[in-house]
Amino acid sequence: MMLYQMVVQPFVEFGFMRRALVACLALGIGSGPVGVLLMLRRMSLVGDAMSHAVLPGAAVGFLFAGLSLPAMGFGGLIAGLLVALLAGLVSRFTTLREDASFASFYLTSLAAGVLIVSLHGSSVDLLHVLFGTILAIDSQAIFMVGGIASFTLIVLALIYRPLILECFDPGFLRAVGGKGSLYHVLFLLLVVLNLVAGFQALGTLMAVGMMIIPATVSRFWATSLSALMIISTVVATLSGFIGLIVSFHAGVASGPAIVLTASAFYVISLLFGRSGIVRRLLPKTHLTH
Repeated sequence: MMLYQMVVQPFVEFGFMRRALVACLALGIGSGPVGVLLMLRRMSLVGDAMSHAVLPGAAVGFLFAGLSLPAMGFGGLIAGLLVALLAGLVSRFTTLREDASFASFYLTSLAAGVLIVSLHGSSVDLLHVLFGTILAIDSQAIFMVGGIASFTLIVLALIYRPLILECFDPGFLRAVGGKGSLYHVLFLLLVVLNLVAGFQALGTLMAVGMMIIPATVSRFWATSLSALMIISTVVATLSGFIGLIVSFHAGVASGPAIVLTASAFYVISLLFGRSGIVRRLLPKTHLTH
């Protein structure tokens, strides 16, 4: 009975908890596979930079429509794609690496976004933009998040093989006439879209948390690509579910609770995973002849 009251009852009695749970499940389904590809392409920090880069566009959307997820999401999408395009152009036409370009642009974007929100909104509005308000999510935002998750899975299914090939052996893809740059741009589009989807739940500062942390957790338990994506998706959705329960009963912010729950999975995996610390410290058995 106590387990029911702690785990099930909040979602049965309160509509805002059910809407938040649906949003978290959709976020996990879309962000899990994208996070694995980010990790395998060694773009984890680039994903973090892009999560900050959406802030100016979201701030402009806030100026016109207030705390409206569609307006702020559209502005964040434009800003994120623009930063990705500019960083790519800088790395192509100069000697600066793409990750360094992203770092420069994301710091500029973060400062500009915070300045816009602070000049035309209150400190509460700034907190909502930076850290998210998933418990205030409405039906319109749920449809948007669910649509982004569905679009992500469809696009990944369509470009899965060339995208994986571009990830592991871009030279071979170029040799056989594959359009590696096109798949790279499409992947960046999926990253930005999922960051926009996570904007309402976790804010711009932690939106990438639903991508990167579950992906790193999966790396401790699996080696095949399909297993990595499945584990990452499961961890992301479980983090959302458990984080909402913790935030409800403890009275803490939902976004940080979700990210810290994912971090707890990471610590457990770091210690007890197949390639974790404990397994490495245990004495290895040797084959006897």
